[in-house]
Amino acid sequence: MTLALFDLDHTLLSNDSDYLWGQFLVDNKLVDDQEHAASNKAFYTQYQNGTLDIHEYAAFSFASLASRTMEELAELHQEFMRNYIEPVMSNKSKALIAQHKAMGHTLMVITATNSFITRPIVTAFGIDNLLAIEPLIVDGRYTTKIDGVPSFREGKVTRLNAWLENNNETLEGSYFYSDSHNDLPLLECVTYPIAVDPDPKLKDIAQARNWDIISLIDD
Repeated sequence: MTLALFDLDHTLLSNDSDYLWGQFLVDNKLVDDQEHAASNKAFYTQYQNGTLDIHEYAAFSFASLASRTMEELAELHQEFMRNYIEPVMSNKSKALIAQHKAMGHTLMVITATNSFITRPIVTAFGIDNLLAIEPLIVDGRYTTKIDGVPSFREGKVTRLNAWLENNNETLEGSYFYSDSHNDLPLLECVTYPIAVDPDPKLKDIAQARNWDIISLIDD
């Protein structure tokens, strides 16, 4: 098995799905617009700077999930997919996925965004395997806590290693596509690290190490 691993936000998507979910809530007046928008922006800046406390962010971002039933959330996600996500699913990303499938590779998205937001997106891309941050579910409803190891920074490596062990697989010949310096721990583990429209810090590292740099943003 050759693994082709993909980050999601600003990699396969030309925007950030977690941030867009917050914008969706604000635009549809499902949260206090000024307070939520300000917090959403502040956390996103922390992520870009590499200073994000993932548990603090989860307590904020999961609040919109914990306050609604699974049925309500599923209905909201359909509208979110249609109006916010489908426009940022690039043709270049779809072509790259098709290329790896044609090579017989096993595809996986590994993301620091929660599984509620990302699973339908990954399914729409035609990818079967997902490692995402899992919100803790109690009595059939989401809570504001993370269940298990968050797939963020070094946590992506931890989660992937557990998956590899459970499936008796290795990273031999593997690919990983990412835009973010937060993903350096995993980029350094694979055979073919590929920077996708990288942030400035990752771009400098990729150039210094002679990693491939590509763009998945449609022309």
